[in-house]
Amino acid sequence: MGLNLPNNNDSLYYVANGDHGQYAFVYIKDVIDAFVASYIGPGKICEGVLVEDAGYWAQRGMQELSYDTLHSHKAHEYIVPPSLTMFLPRDFVNYVKFTWSDSKGVEHTILPARITSNPTDIGYDATTDAYSFTGNVLDTDETSDTLTNYSTINTTNASDDYDWSDPLHELNRGQRYGMDPEFSNVNGTFHIDYKTGKVHFSSNLNGMTVIIKYISDGLNNTDHDINGSAIHKFAEEALMKYIVYNCLAARAATPPHLLAGFKKELFAEKRKAKLRLSNFKLEEFAQILRGKSKQIKH
Repeated sequence: MGLNLPNNNDSLYYVANGDHGQYAFVYIKDVIDAFVASYIGPGKICEGVLVEDAGYWAQRGMQELSYDTLHSHKAHEYIVPPSLTMFLPRDFVNYVKFTWSDSKGVEHTILPARITSNPTDIGYDATTDAYSFTGNVLDTDETSDTLTNYSTINTTNASDDYDWSDPLHELNRGQRYGMDPEFSNVNGTFHIDYKTGKVHFSSNLNGMTVIIKYISDGLNNTDHDINGSAIHKFAEEALMKYIVYNCLAARAATPPHLLAGFKKELFAEKRKAKLRLSNFKLEEFAQILRGKSKQIKH
């Protein structure tokens, strides 16, 4: 039975380019307008506060809530080129995890390479015992020899390598009961060079489909403009209390008891937003636990 769509705005939703799922969000500019109407004006708590101040704290609140309260995780799919590098997303703040996707669409976790780095190559030539200069600036490379050498190691084959001259042998293979789980994997490794804003992958990931899951600050990343940013309705009140508290904290004449009261309200609203956004479903949790009740036979 097909949907009997009414002849109103709902008919625009159930189309290919509709705003699917956007009803759960509210634009930040609407939150600012609600704050101005509720708290700014003669006889109100934030009397004398500028609208520009509210906009600033709304932007800061959006960033702070994105880090530990909101579901601000994003995911980008990327095919690793022969250079074994990729640029970090423009709104990247921190990564959640890297995975590669196989032919069945199953994701495999890629571990970070903690035993290497990308130091600055200052252009030293051992044959001439001299450095390469361009004017007063060193002629440097973005990728050092250290990271280049590590990236060319095929970690899939390294785990089965019996060459004792290989310095990674003990890390990748180890003894029967001494293998380090961090290095005994065949999923490859990655290294983030924050200096250049690039991610470097090991050679066995060449041509693979890699997925980066990362945390964003929640803002429209064009120029940190809040006009195109939105927040989930479950966290709308938390953002409102964040704006109120910081606007009052910036005023010299705010009574301490009033500021303390709004600080408690902010904490309570953030906690409530976390609980609501946790999206815990009892049936799904119980289904997973059923697999944990199987008896293990020795």
